Amino acid sequence: MTRIAILGGGSWGTALSIVLSRSHKTHEIALWTRDPALAQEVSKSRVNELYLPACPIPAAVVVTSNLAHALANANIIVGAMPSAYARAVYTRALPCIEKTAPVFVSATKGLEPSTHLRITGVLSQVLGDEYSHAHGVAVLSGPSFALEAARGDPTAVVVASQSRGPVENAPGSENVASYIQTEFAGPSFRLYTNDDVVGVELAGAMKNVMAIAAGACQGLGLGTNAIAALITRGLAEMARLALALGARPETLSGLAGLGDLVLTCTGSLSRNRQLGIELGKGRALPEILASTRMVAEGVGTAGALLALASEYQIELPITAQVNAILHHGKSPREAMEEIMGRPQKHE
Repeated sequence: MTRIAILGGGSWGTALSIVLSRSHKTHEIALWTRDPALAQEVSKSRVNELYLPACPIPAAVVVTSNLAHALANANIIVGAMPSAYARAVYTRALPCIEKTAPVFVSATKGLEPSTHLRITGVLSQVLGDEYSHAHGVAVLSGPSFALEAARGDPTAVVVASQSRGPVENAPGSENVASYIQTEFAGPSFRLYTNDDVVGVELAGAMKNVMAIAAGACQGLGLGTNAIAALITRGLAEMARLALALGARPETLSGLAGLGDLVLTCTGSLSRNRQLGIELGKGRALPEILASTRMVAEGVGTAGALLALASEYQIELPITAQVNAILHHGKSPREAMEEIMGRPQKHE
């Protein structure tokens, strides 16, 4: 029986514990949260009222704040923590990880704000080169609101990995991506494999920034013309940076790119879009952030993306305006007018 440890007791980590309980394969699942009080409450009530209310967690899922307990004999370790905390969580987890080469699956959509690294890069640094090569590493991304996935709505995502060869202790597995695809697939959870880790991770990070921009358009009272233009030019911006870093074009037009971009720019459950709506209505960022425990990844990712783009001399006009709104006091209307006033150009 495969044992899965999910690190992160927020909405997506909680949803994954429910989703993977329905998989075609039988699993032992541990959900780790750093908050002992939350772990105790969820263990008792079987509902994470703080992050994913009204979604019962199966009794077989062990909810714990004991990291060693969660990681004991784990075959698969899923990281579902915010990007800003990924390094600290993986560093804390390292001494508890069994030496039987578990597979790591990053389900975090963002860049590390301080280093501009993708999360697989953070994981590689934490594990060390020699140790990380002994483990399979994959990325899970795509259009997947936690609430909809948890309640069993049809959801399709991508699992990307460059790890080659069969997985240790998993007879018959072709590679890490196919192994995770087989283990995670369920009646309402469909996975497609990919080996473009760069494209999948960058798309998952950049779409959050675009969702803030889309929300700001709505908060300003703009119509669907503006949202459609934003999504289309946002995708072009995402592709421009991702391709410069080695991604493939088809990844950006797939589930991890266009699929997740459309979801987060238009869906009412998008945290980043909701934050953008509030900004468009004139609320200040500190006030918005103080009113919720949820993390909007685009807030920390915008600046990291601009720093990364600067290294490759890539222009990101929408990202730059979002960053200016978030961190430099520019009003959403002023940012919109500046975008519209840019020199005319060929598409």
